[in-house]
Amino acid sequence: MDFLWTVQVVLYTGYHNATRCFEETLDRGRRRVSWIKVHGAWMPRQISGHFHAPFAYARALWTAAALLLLERDIDAIIVDQVSAPLVLLRLFSSIKIVFYCHYPDMLLAKRDSWSRRLYRSPLDLLEQLTTGMAHKILVNSEYTRKTFARTFKPLYRIGLHPAILYPAVGRQSTPSLEKRTTSNRSAMPSKYEICLSKHEDREYIAFSCARHANNTQII
Repeated sequence: MDFLWTVQVVLYTGYHNATRCFEETLDRGRRRVSWIKVHGAWMPRQISGHFHAPFAYARALWTAAALLLLERDIDAIIVDQVSAPLVLLRLFSSIKIVFYCHYPDMLLAKRDSWSRRLYRSPLDLLEQLTTGMAHKILVNSEYTRKTFARTFKPLYRIGLHPAILYPAVGRQSTPSLEKRTTSNRSAMPSKYEICLSKHEDREYIAFSCARHANNTQII
């Protein structure tokens, strides 16, 4: 993918489904565009509903290894969400690395038994160590930045303070949506709350709805 300032972007990923993806990742023939490289799709995501994290780490490491072997003249690498491949990228290259942290994986895992705590211990340690290998860390919100500071205290103490980079929103409008919005504008209430969320419990969706139920329409 080429931009006006002649930056060439190549996306390495462990999985891409042409039937469930962003339109920008498909060409006119509804096939994956050439600048997206898939490596590791053959790996299972889990076994009988277990071991999601180890397989995600293994797939990310495989993808990072493929990138190092196949690509040349790389100026910078942006690693998204899974920090495990940073160890390969730092050990076998001198490329500047940006890690985009969505939410610490260790906070999403259950620890309701000794076996789960034992299972998560090396994964949590790996996440903390590899996250600290990035040259620059970005997070997607102020909430995530505060969570990062509470979770990765050793990293925060040594000066790894993430910057906020909010997720981009496509500027291309949808004609049908614009038409509906324009035609119904006169019937719209005067107050709205737009909720953009993954619908997880910690996002307090129910609280937000209850708080604004009297004078706000949730869309």
